[in-house]
Amino acid sequence: MGQPEQAESNGQVVVDGEDVLAESGEPRVEQPQDDVIAEPVPSRSWRTRGDFVGVALVVVAVLVASLVLWLTSDARNTVSQTGPSEITPLQPVTAMPPTLSEIWRAPSGATPVPVNLDSVVVTGDGGEVVGRDAFTGDVRWRYARDLPLCTVITAWGRVFAVHRKDTNCSEVTTLETASGKRGPQRNGDAEFGTRLLNEGSHVLTTGGTYVEVYRRDDLVRSLEYGTLRAIVNPGKQPRTGCTYHSFAVTGGKIAMIERCPSLDPSDRLTILKPNPEKSDEPQVISSTVTGETGARVIAVTANRVALAAPGRIVVFDSETGSSVGTYPVDVSADELAGDPPGRVASTFTSTANIYWFTGSKTVALSLADLNPLWTANGTLGAGTTLAGRLLLPVDDGLKVLDQVTGEEVAAIPVDRGDHTGPVEMATEGPVVLEQRGGTLVALR
Repeated sequence: MGQPEQAESNGQVVVDGEDVLAESGEPRVEQPQDDVIAEPVPSRSWRTRGDFVGVALVVVAVLVASLVLWLTSDARNTVSQTGPSEITPLQPVTAMPPTLSEIWRAPSGATPVPVNLDSVVVTGDGGEVVGRDAFTGDVRWRYARDLPLCTVITAWGRVFAVHRKDTNCSEVTTLETASGKRGPQRNGDAEFGTRLLNEGSHVLTTGGTYVEVYRRDDLVRSLEYGTLRAIVNPGKQPRTGCTYHSFAVTGGKIAMIERCPSLDPSDRLTILKPNPEKSDEPQVISSTVTGETGARVIAVTANRVALAAPGRIVVFDSETGSSVGTYPVDVSADELAGDPPGRVASTFTSTANIYWFTGSKTVALSLADLNPLWTANGTLGAGTTLAGRLLLPVDDGLKVLDQVTGEEVAAIPVDRGDHTGPVEMATEGPVVLEQRGGTLVALR
């Protein structure tokens, strides 16, 4: 094998074309010359006039977008003034007062009935919900939106306020009764004119072609029934083309009157579960063509449903839908014409009976069987209880009745001024509340 070729020049040896030091045989390393200077890499300057203009435009765009977002946000258009969280519930009275006089009043067009709980009375008017002291009417808290209210109720120790938007009563807000602090909220599809009904663990929104149910804990929608806005799974609703005309609820049941002209010759009574496995697949407990026309649901219990029809009350089994009794009642077709306000009959339930206001009289129904027990004529509402007695509003004040017999035991004069319409009532401790149209009046 031949040796590599070497060439020597000026102390250097070239081995196969590579310079090495003659003494060590190491590769030669070129040393940089002192007079060679590396040119610097030019840097980009952000201090030109164009750069400042660009940055300014970005900042302006961000500020404008933030301003538009704020101007159109719910937060800007909401007033939330909370109050103290401490609350002292009022004790029920044990003796009937000899007189009652007005102690305060407030506009409350969004409360179809008095809304009260634990010494707080809630009024709703325009877009504002106000928690008030029951004795004085003083404001404890306030919640307001730049939207009109649809309705206000209490359920599970909270206040439910529903505001309307362009096409429906869609904004549902819960508020702590004591402080007015906001709780769970949701957007729904409730119709204009809706009422909220507390079933026990769910809240139902009433409507003429669509109803929905919200779950207690988080307001998740548990049921949609009727004409859905966005149909995900077609063919899941039991019937189409029907309208709904009255509702009543009890634990685990929703009773409603349906009218389906293309299907049925008369009114249909349908009982629904409020919490089916899938919200858009209703679970029907029973559905019966009643043979009645112009009927309305007035009460429902675990076992019975009572319908009012001209001249009678018809009671059905709520599980099977079969008729179990018909009872004559002096109620005219004119009184039952159309739908009740909010599609909910005017009723009040005590520990003794259910009281139904026909429009001219109040009928006491048995809690066990819903059969009528007695009737008080010339009334203005379903009434309320105080000190174990039934208070019924009449033209010149209040009748005080024994709940078992219906016998009048006293009368309390009340001056209602020029108000002549129906009166919905409630009590909060010793305070008697009257909903007179769009005004809430407290008496003591």
